[in-house]
Amino acid sequence: MSDRRVLFREFLRAPTRVATVTASSDALVAAMLAPLDPLLDDPAAAPTVVELGAGTGRVTDALAARLAGRGRHVAVELNPELARRLAARHPGVTVVPGDAGDLPALLRGLDVGTVDAVSSLLPWVAWASAPIADVAAAALAPTGTFTQVTLLPTTWMPPARRQESAVRARFGEVALSPVVWANLPPARVLVARRPAPATP
Repeated sequence: MSDRRVLFREFLRAPTRVATVTASSDALVAAMLAPLDPLLDDPAAAPTVVELGAGTGRVTDALAARLAGRGRHVAVELNPELARRLAARHPGVTVVPGDAGDLPALLRGLDVGTVDAVSSLLPWVAWASAPIADVAAAALAPTGTFTQVTLLPTTWMPPARRQESAVRARFGEVALSPVVWANLPPARVLVARRPAPATP
């Protein structure tokens, strides 16, 4: 069964947990990875990169190709069917069927310390149920980068505003990419750097 059909089926089964019925476009994947280009293009680097909400694996495919076996690539996906398919397609990627909110425990279980990048396609429901900005900031090295896709038609809605506010509260540098019109729906990428320590 094609990824498109599986994604649609899983969306129908759990629409609040599957972010979209369409896979990310090549243009959106490129926009997500652009902030990581210096890291991914350095043949001497062996970065640790984490994906949250890997889905059908469009970002996974691109990251695996760019890393070409270097470093460590961890993909976290809550949906067990999508995680199973992803693991079968990418034996070199550590695919974890789990909740992104449990990232600290998941990384400890993999004996992974701080990471160089966290790339997220998580839906709002994940942000509502767990402090994703805190989790990402805590996982990152001081020079690490966090990216999160935001859908253009929903940027004015309260959940999107809360999402951006949460990221700005935990990172010293936050920017939005240009609009990726070649995606359905159009989207932007929230790019965050300089993770701040959690306040007591």
